[in-house]
This record gives sequence, structure tokens and C-alpha cells, in this order.
Amino acid sequence: MTDNSLIPPSPSEDDYVRQVTTAEPPPLLSEEDPFALFGEWMKEALAKEPNDANAMALSTVDADGLPDSRMVLLKDVDPAGFVFYTNLGSAKGRQLAVNPRAALLFHWKSLRRQVRVRGTVAPVTSEEADAYFATRARPAQIGAWASEQSRPMGERLALEKKIAEVGLKFGLGKVPRPPHWSGFRLSPLTMEFWRDRPFRLHERLVFTRAGAGWTTDRLYP
Repeated sequence: MTDNSLIPPSPSEDDYVRQVTTAEPPPLLSEEDPFALFGEWMKEALAKEPNDANAMALSTVDADGLPDSRMVLLKDVDPAGFVFYTNLGSAKGRQLAVNPRAALLFHWKSLRRQVRVRGTVAPVTSEEADAYFATRARPAQIGAWASEQSRPMGERLALEKKIAEVGLKFGLGKVPRPPHWSGFRLSPLTMEFWRDRPFRLHERLVFTRAGAGWTTDRLYP
């Protein structure tokens, strides 16, 4: 095996034994409501994660069937699904327009937990997008107008010039939401909750949509 000092070694048996002796075994995850469980975990992550507890990996598929992933921020969640916003001309925006299915991954390293979500995607309403856009800081609103997200830019000066032009256009007035900027809601078909346990014997609980409710399965680690 090639020696690579960048990759940490696997935990030793002693490391695992220390985990077992210092950690009280938690009760099994609840099988009642995946969104309630997600809400509990998100609250804990907001209290412990140093940066962007609402960050999630969003995976889409391009026209050739090649997966594409990037980090985005969760901006709303309720029983209808998980909401994020983007430039509709971005790679993810174009891919979702053609194939409106996606996957999300939340990883909270400080909690040693992750949540995987897969489902169908639909645009949010104009009212929802307008309401969220109004909460953004003004420089971020101007940036949404100026950036041709995911497209070749050339020199950085091109972006800075467009930001200045947009700033002059709107002056001190309200910055409206650009027509090319909106949001998507992923309605989950499956949600998997993963919790670290010693010796790689992790806990995995999967919720699968079944009509208006859910079925559950516990998976081998």
C-alpha cells in the first residue's frame, strides 16, 4: 500500500474500546416521523457545528447521466420537503429542469451523524422565492443579478464590472428578485438517518414514502 500521510489511519481496537467505555449507548432512533427526527438533529447541529449546519450536498444528473454534486444551503424544511435556492441557469438549475430528481446529504461531523434524502424536485412558488430573496443581504441580491452562475467568466474584472453596473441600476432602491433566480423543493421518497457507533457497527434507519405515511427499515451497517 502506498504511504500517504494525508490520509489518517483507521482507528485501532484500543480507540474503539475507548469510545465504548466513554459513551453511553443511545436509545434506538425513533421510527415515527422522519421530519421530526430531522428537526431534532438539525437543532443539535446548529448548536455544535462551527460553520453552516444547514449545508448539504446536492446531487443531480446531467444529460449524459453523469452525477454532479455540490454544497448548497438548506433554506426551509417542512413535511412538504427541503428547499434551496439558485440561479436557474446554473448547472444544477439546468439539470433539474431536464431531470427533476435529486439527492441530498447532510453530514454533521461534530455529531457523527448524517442524513441522506432522495426524491423528486419541483420549483417553489414565485411568492416563496420573492419572500426569501427579500431576506438576503443587499450585496447578495446584487450578486444574484450580476453572476451568470456556472458559465465561463474570463477575468474576475468582468464580474466586478457587472456588480458595479447592477448597483448603479438599482441605486438605493429595492432590489427585486431576478427572473433567472428562484428555488426548488425536494419532496423525499426516502430518508436515511445514520449514526456512528463503535467498530463501524453504525445505526441506519430508512424511511420510505408509502402513500401519506412512511414505512421503516433498519439496515445492516
